[in-house]
Amino acid sequence: MSDKVKGFTVTLEKDLSTEEAEVIMQAIRMIRGIAAVDPSITTGNDYVNRQMVKHELREKFWRFYTEELQ
Repeated sequence: MSDKVKGFTVTLEKDLSTEEAEVIMQAIRMIRGIAAVDPSITTGNDYVNRQMVKHELREKFWRFYTEELQ
C-alpha cells in the first residue's frame, strides 16, 4: 500500500509583499484539492538565519579557495 500525502510546503525564492503573495495564494487556491493556503510571515529570526547561512557558505568557499585552488 502506498503512502498518503497530506500537504506540501512551498518556499518562495525571495520575500514578497503581502500584496504580491496574495496573487500567488489565490492561484494556488484554484488548484483542485487545496483545502487551505496560509502565508508564513518573515520575522527577525529569518534574517538572522539567512545571515548565518551566508557566513557559513563564505567560510566554506574561502577554505576551499585557499586550500584547494592555491
